[in-house]
Amino acid sequence: MHMAVTHLDTVVMFDQTGAGPSSYRLRRSFTSGRRCADDSSDGIRHFRPCQDGRCDWVQSKISLSSRRWYASNQILPENDRVVVVGGRRVFSYEFVPKSSSPDESHDLPFLHRTFDRNGGGNNLYPFLHLSSDGNLFIFANRDSILFDYKRHKVVKTFPRMPGKGSRSYPSSGSSVILPLEHGHEFRKVEVMLCGGAAPGAHRAAGRGKFLKGLKSCGRMVITGNKHKWKMENMPGPRLMNDMIILPMGHVLIINGARRGSAGWNNAAAPSLVPYLYKPEKTRGRRFSTLMPTKIARLYHSSASLLPDGRILVAGGNPNQQYTFENVTYPTELRLQAFVPPYMDRRYHKYRPKNVTIGTQGDLSVKYGEDFTVQFWLGRRPSKVVEFNVYAPPFTTHSLSMNQRLLKLSSKKMVRDAAKGWVNVTVEAPPSPNVAPSGYYMLTVVNGGIPSTSQWIRFVHA
Repeated sequence: MHMAVTHLDTVVMFDQTGAGPSSYRLRRSFTSGRRCADDSSDGIRHFRPCQDGRCDWVQSKISLSSRRWYASNQILPENDRVVVVGGRRVFSYEFVPKSSSPDESHDLPFLHRTFDRNGGGNNLYPFLHLSSDGNLFIFANRDSILFDYKRHKVVKTFPRMPGKGSRSYPSSGSSVILPLEHGHEFRKVEVMLCGGAAPGAHRAAGRGKFLKGLKSCGRMVITGNKHKWKMENMPGPRLMNDMIILPMGHVLIINGARRGSAGWNNAAAPSLVPYLYKPEKTRGRRFSTLMPTKIARLYHSSASLLPDGRILVAGGNPNQQYTFENVTYPTELRLQAFVPPYMDRRYHKYRPKNVTIGTQGDLSVKYGEDFTVQFWLGRRPSKVVEFNVYAPPFTTHSLSMNQRLLKLSSKKMVRDAAKGWVNVTVEAPPSPNVAPSGYYMLTVVNGGIPSTSQWIRFVHA
């Protein structure tokens, strides 16, 4: 149900205990003899990844001010601070850690307005993206705002996304913030939403009728003064899809269904064919289809980009319990690695190798500072070599929370023609508004072919 890649090249996966027991029983040595904690919709837990697998979650003595099932979160520019938005029958937001005592939930009228009582809410798991101006983009159902969370004030109300149907849970489309580029000084911010469910799909699914999902996508620039959704169509209808930004800035759309809505047994017709989207192409030439899978990934599936360039795909449990027999779509415990086309052997000679990052020893770089990147390439680099950094998201329910990719500026590139080593000076992002502090995957992309990523950490001065 949930996945997150850590800077130690491990993946944290967890499921809700209410749908178990899982077929995988934890060994006593990994749990210190303790049972898994009960589910909690207002608990706050902390986790520090470790390499030996013996680390565990730590329960905070402080709880959320509201019980937040199906809430979204976004890491903020302030050091180690998160905003949590929404939840089932909760129309507010709050901060972790709390800024004052007591720091209660703050009402958000936007969530009241976008609530669809007959559609299961259709504004749960709102899409959140941090704009480079420090404001928060919030999308729910079909509407969106730009929100100044420091002053608790709506800065902009954007146009309604065209077309019928909803994009938010349980209609469950997906969203990304398109790559932020140094060429625009990271000031141009554009979001994209794809898929979702038809009007009335949630209620119809309860009667065993699965309506065709939405095939439309919308892009909108949220900075500047002109805002308009630019619509285009995927190769087919899709909902409960995951949208993963690939190392060169393309978007992979994977998992999900073609009919129904999210929820227990509410969908049919699995989407087995991944779509590849190239934002820089002209409209009508951006989508292509990739190699299909044979495994249905419906409700409670997820996908994450790995440092080696593959996509880890997991999950799928549209049943109220772990169910493996006598159902159309059994609970799915198999993992898959989707291998994108850029990893094909014919591209190996173009792939940068042995990437190392020159920092002060702990992979930490301050905002606006220069750092060095070294890699080996047995041939002359392409005319276009990019240095991209990717924030690995927390993925669940078609959301990749906190996912973003930045294309950084490189100032100086020196190549040793005899030995094949290339040394480059790269400039870190200018501020935490552009890239909230934390770990990122840095990838050298040579003419569209990415290296294996290396970890870097951006920190406050």
